[in-house]
Amino acid sequence: MTATGDCVRKSDLFDLTRGSRRVDQRDLPSFLVIGPPRTGTSWLHEVLGRHTMLPALTKETRFFDIHFDRGVDWYLRHFSTSGADHRCRGEVAPTYFASPEARERIAKTIVRAKVVCVLRDPVDRVISLYRLRRAYGMIPWSLEQAVLQDSELLESGKYATHLKGWQRAIGKQQVLVTFYDDLRDRPQLFVDDLADFIGIPRFLLTAAEIRHVHTSENMTHPRHYHWTRGSTEMAEWLKSRRFHRVVAAVRNSRLSKLFLGGGAPFRETSQELVRTIYDLFRPEVEELESLLNRDFTSWKQLDLRPKPLTATV
Repeated sequence: MTATGDCVRKSDLFDLTRGSRRVDQRDLPSFLVIGPPRTGTSWLHEVLGRHTMLPALTKETRFFDIHFDRGVDWYLRHFSTSGADHRCRGEVAPTYFASPEARERIAKTIVRAKVVCVLRDPVDRVISLYRLRRAYGMIPWSLEQAVLQDSELLESGKYATHLKGWQRAIGKQQVLVTFYDDLRDRPQLFVDDLADFIGIPRFLLTAAEIRHVHTSENMTHPRHYHWTRGSTEMAEWLKSRRFHRVVAAVRNSRLSKLFLGGGAPFRETSQELVRTIYDLFRPEVEELESLLNRDFTSWKQLDLRPKPLTATV
């Protein structure tokens, strides 16, 4: 399959959010990679940024789930205003996957939106997401406690429930379901299929992009939980006001070491807890098997075989 220029669409105009001007569809993204989190979306953001127009200075605008009331002008200011840049517009936004609000707003806002989901072994993903949220001071609990108290961990793993919601909202043909294992093990084939779906020419990954991985294995508990939580909340406040350069400057400076890392390393998750989490997700995985007509046996039980230590996020 080849690119068909699906990013170039007619100039539909309509009112978007209260008090906003009428919007040309060509100003809005034509595709969104919606995750869920910890499925290679940071790597995809870096790769797609060379071939499409993504929000500048930040990976996630959070517009359709938490900043919708700021209006479309606030959202569009995240994109390049260069009239000479005709690249396909999109956003990599993993928090949208499990957000019914984002789903309905996108369905009503973006005509013929194309949505890409990346699914991963639900237990591996939950453990990775827990470590991220704990490292950034978003939650104070152990993994055992977080599974019971942090709704985002389990909600974002309800693959069948949310996939059906997206298919109903925007149409099955507008939703591409992909898999993290393919992204990790066969990245060039993965991005070929992605490019075909979103309507851009295929491109070759560089050797550095193929080698480049992020991992939560190097994350630790925060040295001082309240300091880390406060700095994370401040960063989110700054980003909501589009002070992305300030956030980036602090993140890339030595100051970041005052807030991130330095605590105890994460312990290996017990097999008993892993089995418990698999049990929690089994009904969703079985429904996903029926929905996609695909076998996910390895996503329903503990596999004692060694797994790769590195993981794109």
